[in-house]
Amino acid sequence: MSKNLILFTKILLLTPLFVLVASPGGKDLKKSPYPPLKGVPTGEKITCSPDPLVNYRWKSPDADDDLEVYTRKPVSVTCDEPMNMTVKGNSDLTITGACNIMFDFGQVNAGWLEFECDDMPATVECSISEFNEPAVFNLGSEHPVKTAVPEQYGKTYRLELNKQLYEGVRFAWIHLKDVSRKFRIRNVRLVCQTKPTNYEGSFNSNDEQLNRIWYTAAYTVRLNLLKDYFGAILMERSDRHSWTGDAHTSQAAALVAFGNYDFVRKNILYTAEQFNGILSYSLYWVQSLLDYYQYTGDQSLLDSLCNNACNKLDIAYQHYEQSPSVSFYGWDERLGAGFENPNCKETHTAYKMLSIQTWKRFAKAMTDCGRQDLSRKYETYADEKQQQLQCSPDWQEGLDIFAASDAVNAGVVSPEEVASLWNNVFGDRLQRVSYSPFNQYFVINALARLGRYGEAMNTIDDCWGGQLRYGATTFFEVFRPSWNLCKLADNDAPVNNQCGYTSFTHPWSAGVAKWLSEEVLGVKPEVPGFKTFTVCPHLTTGLTRIDGAVPTPHGKIKVYMDVKEGKGSLSVPAGTTGRLAIPLMGAANIEIKMDGQTILPEKKNATHVYLPVLNEGSHTFSFSYDRPAESPVVEEDLKYCYPASTVKEDTLTQGNWKGVYGSKGYILFNYDGEGAHRTKLPKQCQSIICQREENSNYMNTASDKRALVSNIENDESRSLGAITTFDPQVCRQTITIDVDYRHDKPYKISLYFVDWDYNGRRSAIELFDLQNKRILSPVHMVRNYGMGRYVTFEVNQPVRVRICQVRGANAACSALFLD
Repeated sequence: MSKNLILFTKILLLTPLFVLVASPGGKDLKKSPYPPLKGVPTGEKITCSPDPLVNYRWKSPDADDDLEVYTRKPVSVTCDEPMNMTVKGNSDLTITGACNIMFDFGQVNAGWLEFECDDMPATVECSISEFNEPAVFNLGSEHPVKTAVPEQYGKTYRLELNKQLYEGVRFAWIHLKDVSRKFRIRNVRLVCQTKPTNYEGSFNSNDEQLNRIWYTAAYTVRLNLLKDYFGAILMERSDRHSWTGDAHTSQAAALVAFGNYDFVRKNILYTAEQFNGILSYSLYWVQSLLDYYQYTGDQSLLDSLCNNACNKLDIAYQHYEQSPSVSFYGWDERLGAGFENPNCKETHTAYKMLSIQTWKRFAKAMTDCGRQDLSRKYETYADEKQQQLQCSPDWQEGLDIFAASDAVNAGVVSPEEVASLWNNVFGDRLQRVSYSPFNQYFVINALARLGRYGEAMNTIDDCWGGQLRYGATTFFEVFRPSWNLCKLADNDAPVNNQCGYTSFTHPWSAGVAKWLSEEVLGVKPEVPGFKTFTVCPHLTTGLTRIDGAVPTPHGKIKVYMDVKEGKGSLSVPAGTTGRLAIPLMGAANIEIKMDGQTILPEKKNATHVYLPVLNEGSHTFSFSYDRPAESPVVEEDLKYCYPASTVKEDTLTQGNWKGVYGSKGYILFNYDGEGAHRTKLPKQCQSIICQREENSNYMNTASDKRALVSNIENDESRSLGAITTFDPQVCRQTITIDVDYRHDKPYKISLYFVDWDYNGRRSAIELFDLQNKRILSPVHMVRNYGMGRYVTFEVNQPVRVRICQVRGANAACSALFLD
């Protein structure tokens, strides 16, 4: 598509379902699978939410409600041949010649593309995507390439890519060829589906990005609510079913954003016998049950599922000393990169810590329920394993951010151990970032438990704020902050990797909404069901004002506080009592009036003063500090060992590498045929190991200047092979090269890329420490390598090079050189 795109107009329009009628003699239009939207707009403006239905309300939404549909019109239209199109209102087009038309619908939606044309004098195809290029996914999808000829029903055209119709759609395209005359396309639209769900929670602060993060997380979950369960992904890529662990963070966000307790309950029952073959997911299911119990007080569900939960907890106890196959713990390199190597030390230790945490939480819930027998049993499990740790003073050695976070959340880190754990694990801002936003939730929970709220806010900015800066309107399956350094435009095609083809709408990333409601707004139940609760806001990183609500079975807890103005309010629902803490914001003393009366704090610590218990009703309060309020900012840099500026590219050398590269050694991949590399390694290089690669050798290379000249002296013959990714197989969009070169000084690694058949390949390179798998440099994007391109990194340690497909048939690397 031409870069000379013209932006015509921008509008935003939400309409009821458009009624479609086939022309006489035309194929009957398949009816929408769901009834039209019944929700009613309230008129409230919530500009920080990407959800077009954020201010819609249903009278009495129910867990058993069917989905409903509505339509969205584009907010903008662009065309690669602007002289061949005129547009009116973004959805009414007049076409005079061949062109590719791109529609932006403003945010990701769960829907399908439709339009109308009286008489189509052209060849037409349509595409959809969550990002700004037509999407492609893996084998096993009903339609891996998200481009197809639309189905025609009389004058109506509909893009149908799977039996359920919907996909994740932010962008859509109409591709027109062989245009024989002028014609018109009308009413371009998405038909979108939604589960009737009201926003009962809210979040607002003086930090607009933080507000956007909360609402984007909520919208990510809401888009994936299906008729009978919490969905885990919008795009159809063969795994669009319920994932039990993913649902843990999705349900957590739903509890604070929607208060749709009946649907959370339904999903817990739906997933009660599922764990997707992943050990940690069984424990996340137990934690979801406990979250639900804490927020609702619904002991009947806890009682009915008690034996199920105990079975899962007992299995975890049996596993504890056995180092079982955990199957999966997250996509981060330090966790074994998903399914590639999940049984590493970090995942086994994290699973143990998660077990201790879950035993403790369950024991506490059993105490609340009067089941002292079960409380003692699981407290004993936790105490036994915690004592084992304490008998091994070096148990922390080698922990990384995930096992360390689970250890903190399990309460097994003593005060004396915190400093060393912080210095060795938590103190590096870059290494606190998880490739999976799912796991990031547990990291920020640990930071809160450590009292490191400023650092938690920095990490939230790196992970979720970074996604917003990338253009996100929903949160992603995986993300690195450095994607923003190598993008050319917002919503560029993402890096595909060990997770396969990356999803841009993955509700497992939504746990941050619960964290913000509990830690920044500060609302938490003290007893199950919010019969008593606390409000303890933590305001750092410039935060001085909060305003929001958390739903409870008794009604909404509404909180407002402005520490600069020294005022606030709290609504305590009927039948409950609340305890309010006011942050000191660096002050030593504070004077407080509650409902017009001067009161004394009940207690005080280093960060807050706690007021006496408040009974039901609406309360206003004012306060003054003995010095100006300070919202401290923790200054931390996101530092890479090897910054982007140190990476060099070369497009001139092409195949004439001798004398330029490889002075210390090289591998010419598949130079003499598939599996036949030409290799020379220096003695300091213990090994270079490629994994998950496919071997290719290209034909007719002898006279092509891109092909590599022979390594043999006086031999000017050429050949070219490559190691490539296994696209489009599931989770085979990446290869690794482990370079165990132990040099006593910095050395250079150069990779030679050739897009041999000019397939539009675009690839990404990631660099990790070979031993601890910590990321070392920003992601480097390799574009336009049809004529050959060298990428050179200067490093001083053994490294893992991960090469990932982004666009094109696969990622292809033809050689590695050491200098």
